[in-house]
Amino acid sequence: MLKQLKRPFQYKKIPLQLDEKVSLGKKAKSKDMGATLKRIWTFLSYNKSLLFLVLLMVLISSALALLGPFLVGVAIDEYIVTRNSDGFITLLAGLAVIYVFHSLSLWFQNYWMIGIAQETVFTMRTKLFRHLHKLPIPFFDKRQQGELMSRVTNDIENVSSTLNSSVIQVFSSLLTLIGTISVMLWLSPLLTLITLIIVPLMFLGMKWITKRTGKLFKEQQKNLGELNGFIEETISGQRIIKTFSQEKKVIAEFHEKGEKLRRAGFWAQTYSGFIPKLMNVLNNLSFAIIAGIGGIFALNGMISIGVIVIFTEYSRQFTRPLNDLANQFNTLLSAIAGAERVFDIMDEEEEFKNEKDLKELSHIKGEVEFCNVSFSYEEDGNTVRNVNLHVKAGQTAAFVGPTGAGKTTMVNLLSRFYERDTGSILIDGQDISLVKKESLRKNMGFVLQDSFLFRGTVRENIRYGRLEASDEEVEKAAKLANAHSFIMKLPQQYDTVLSQDGSGISQGQKQLLSIARAFLANPGILILDEATSSIDTVTELKIQDALQELMKGRTSFVIAHRLNTIQNADKIFVLEEGCIIEEGTHESLLIHEGFYYQLHGKAAVGAHA
Repeated sequence: MLKQLKRPFQYKKIPLQLDEKVSLGKKAKSKDMGATLKRIWTFLSYNKSLLFLVLLMVLISSALALLGPFLVGVAIDEYIVTRNSDGFITLLAGLAVIYVFHSLSLWFQNYWMIGIAQETVFTMRTKLFRHLHKLPIPFFDKRQQGELMSRVTNDIENVSSTLNSSVIQVFSSLLTLIGTISVMLWLSPLLTLITLIIVPLMFLGMKWITKRTGKLFKEQQKNLGELNGFIEETISGQRIIKTFSQEKKVIAEFHEKGEKLRRAGFWAQTYSGFIPKLMNVLNNLSFAIIAGIGGIFALNGMISIGVIVIFTEYSRQFTRPLNDLANQFNTLLSAIAGAERVFDIMDEEEEFKNEKDLKELSHIKGEVEFCNVSFSYEEDGNTVRNVNLHVKAGQTAAFVGPTGAGKTTMVNLLSRFYERDTGSILIDGQDISLVKKESLRKNMGFVLQDSFLFRGTVRENIRYGRLEASDEEVEKAAKLANAHSFIMKLPQQYDTVLSQDGSGISQGQKQLLSIARAFLANPGILILDEATSSIDTVTELKIQDALQELMKGRTSFVIAHRLNTIQNADKIFVLEEGCIIEEGTHESLLIHEGFYYQLHGKAAVGAHA
């Protein structure tokens, strides 16, 4: 549950389950600037009432900004030239009121817009995070963790900063531009047309600049994501880096990726920096044209001095919105680049999307059958080929074979982390492709080679196997897993807070907690993937005892390189290049003197050495 934050205003919370036409199925369109802006607007528009008030304040502030210079011109023609001091004082009082209300309208529009922007970005980030948890395992296998983190943090933060500052600026600039041109045309169409001479120059300059900055900002965000991924990878792998003395190599790679980011950022900011310089030059040019030609008109009695003053001020108000829009353009491009990367993730198809009509898998006995199953990670080759196997409920099956033979792939297919290409996989006679994945995995327990623990207490990490479990059930699971004794020696016992990934306790102790987690889940099918690798002998005995207890009455699939750990398995499947080449018990396979016999001989020699 997400904690509700206290807010000064009750903003309308954006539904996290947005219409699919908005958030999904538009991967091609996310690369289009217009489509991306439309999708950002969709998020914004869920606070319509408050957004309407913001736009009303923008309209009022723009109107007051136009009214002020107009009254200054009136004051010159009506009161200063005619020396009417009473009228002049009255008009000054009116101007003071106008500028006070102008300032208030600016304050309210900014205050409300910050709230809308933060609420919108909060919802975008939450929706993205939720969507990440609905994506399949292959999605994460193909991407760096740091790069994904960059999308959740940096890219959304770019959107946040733009919504905070740019949205109001764009609306205000457009309204000011329309209002300024309208009043200028009313005062002097000829002088207005002369003022508009600079507009084509502005658009030509903007087109030349933005044609280059758009690609550069996208490249900048891409390079930033890659750099974050590299940093996350190197920090996680510090022990390996130092073990092999590869610090210089890592620093060199960091320098290379940082240099790519620096170059993209340098040129993006350099080209976008031309925009305000260009606008200032054209702004001054416009002022000079109006002052010169307006002076000639005034000398010939064609317009009054007050109108010239209004025009000179409006010329700045005319170019200032263009200047503001130009200045915001680089921020907007950066935000669009970030939003595209966010929407790219949101457009990835969910793992459980089309499961509405599939069956729930209730409590299972655990009979498993593979029928002519083939699968490949890539299109150009098979990882698993025409596999047929049958494991009865309660039996222990082991997969052995050389690295890359397809052992882990078999359990990935059974758990539907990956989908088989051909054939069928049955549990208790039901094809698992017709079963909801969540209900399938609830009937499975996993004890993996790399036991992952979250930051939290020991009790919370064990309870991850079944969140509704009581404290008594957690402690019972720990005792069954032979973890209770070492837990009681920790400073706060079950309430001891473990740091990220359980650093502070040994690898064997982490594995015992993982086994306790599996006990608590009470699965019908158990999967053990190299669960005792890299463990000292004493701890391995404790783990083996815990695993034997855990496997009682359950169908178990064991992946092991150390053949002594699977000698009591009911069935051993020997894999080579994705095919089952031998099948039987430990004794029958040794008698056969085939590939398993050779593996066992090599393992015995290795152990003796």
